[in-house]
Amino acid sequence: MNLIVSKIGLPATLEQLAEEAAELSKAALKLARVIRAENPTPVGYCQAVDSLLEETADVRNCLNVLVDAFPSLVNTEQAENEKLTRWLDRLEKADREG
Repeated sequence: MNLIVSKIGLPATLEQLAEEAAELSKAALKLARVIRAENPTPVGYCQAVDSLLEETADVRNCLNVLVDAFPSLVNTEQAENEKLTRWLDRLEKADREG
């Protein structure tokens, strides 16, 4: 088992992933806010992008740590492809209906 998981336990590792995922969500929302410029924020574009990259790295690190506990995390290509196809299909349908 991964050293981090063996030190803090699987539940704490999953909590860490959830926390980092929430921070990634906030960073993405902040960047969208900066890009839209509809609701002013003191954060600039470069800082917002840096935060998004930092939080992405944190989430990826957590996922990499969890691979030992959940080996299927390594091979998500099929699920990713299916979800991407559904997303693209929804966009195409919206274009046809719009």
